[in-house]
Amino acid sequence: MGEYVLHISYLIASVLYIMGLKMLSNPKTARKGNLWAAFGMTLAIAATIFLYKDEEGHKLGNYVWIFGGMIIGSIIGCLAAIKVKMTAMPQMVSMFNGMGGACAAMIGLIEFPHYFGPHGNTLTLTTIFAGMVIGSVSFAGSMIAFAKLNGNMNKDIRLPYYNIINTLFIIGIAVLAALLLLHQIQNPMWVYILALASLAYGVLFVIPIGGADMPVVISLLNSFTGMAAAFAGFLYGNMAMLTGGILVGSAGTILTVVMCQSMNRSLTAVIFGAFGTGGVAKAGGGGATDKSYKEISVSDAAVLLNYSQKVIIVPGYGLAVAQAQHVIHELEELLEEKGVQVKYAIHPVAGRMPGHMNVLLAEANVDYDKLVEMEDINPEFETTDVVLVVGANDVVNPAAKTDPSSPIFGMPILDVEKAKNVIVNKRSMNVGYAGIDNELFYHDKTSMLFDDAKSALTKLVAELKTL
Repeated sequence: MGEYVLHISYLIASVLYIMGLKMLSNPKTARKGNLWAAFGMTLAIAATIFLYKDEEGHKLGNYVWIFGGMIIGSIIGCLAAIKVKMTAMPQMVSMFNGMGGACAAMIGLIEFPHYFGPHGNTLTLTTIFAGMVIGSVSFAGSMIAFAKLNGNMNKDIRLPYYNIINTLFIIGIAVLAALLLLHQIQNPMWVYILALASLAYGVLFVIPIGGADMPVVISLLNSFTGMAAAFAGFLYGNMAMLTGGILVGSAGTILTVVMCQSMNRSLTAVIFGAFGTGGVAKAGGGGATDKSYKEISVSDAAVLLNYSQKVIIVPGYGLAVAQAQHVIHELEELLEEKGVQVKYAIHPVAGRMPGHMNVLLAEANVDYDKLVEMEDINPEFETTDVVLVVGANDVVNPAAKTDPSSPIFGMPILDVEKAKNVIVNKRSMNVGYAGIDNELFYHDKTSMLFDDAKSALTKLVAELKTL
């Protein structure tokens, strides 16, 4: 009876995973989707702990260790979720994703001695090695991505002939795994060497990738963790783990493809042709020193917004850094009270990870219907009186359409230059994350409002209240 209840619990958990993932596709239902998927995971864990039995009829046992680990992990997870800043959300995603990969790798290291040897099951060993290798790569790569996103690894490290080195590493890993599976190598120490080589490859894989490509890397590593979890589920015959791993792996792969399309970059270009360090200024065209831009005061900006009929706000990472989401919502509400139509233009890669701006603005209770995706908002710029760009850079750079020599050439962007007036709020004329100059800043219709996003928006709100 217990076995049937266990499998039914796994089935219900799998359905909840799928429904939760579906809900994540819409901001209005994303929170509920997270809760449904979390409930499914809780059900699967509880069913495994209390109902699972091995072939000899033994239950798991070790409840002190199991519940102790769950309690510690839950406390750490809750504290991290409560205290993490929106600017640090990509780092947290990388960290948690890496932990998933580490778990999959540890499963492989723990289980392989039970099947290793001349009489071992080759299919089972293949599953173990695949999960261990992919999980190790995901863990090590995610830790490097975390260090890059968190500012601990600011320098762009590119080893000589790194493409050749990486290729040799992956070939070496594949050959070593094949020799172990074919029992040509029977010393179990080589399995640990295989795991270490996989960790080293994860580091070498991510180190040369530029900061501007980190959103794609996060998605790709997420798909790796999903695949590693799926192999672990297959190993244990756990349908809930298998389903969850397949969903994460496939969703991460699809998201990686979508992100590459949004940046007009192939996955091979991301992996082998990194660009963008986010710190070094590089002028495009004749260089920033040969160009002139015009500034606008807070008072003039407030007047321009006040007498507009339609305003589109373009949020970027600078908005998140300044924690100005609540102030910009106040600005939006104030403009609407004055009869101004306000919308937000959301680029797929705005911020440091997919959906970064959506989550940021949702935190400030911005109406979901006002968050308009790039494909839908671009036709509206021509009929817009003012576009207010807050902390965004590369996603509004016309070089993506006009300069074939630009690293972002071909990347779909927000067509803000088609609006009647553009106000760009930045702290300085420094380049964006891709490390290239922005031609938009020098357009005749563009005015620069230099200040921290929160400070500038607060002053705008104050000025608008006096008009």
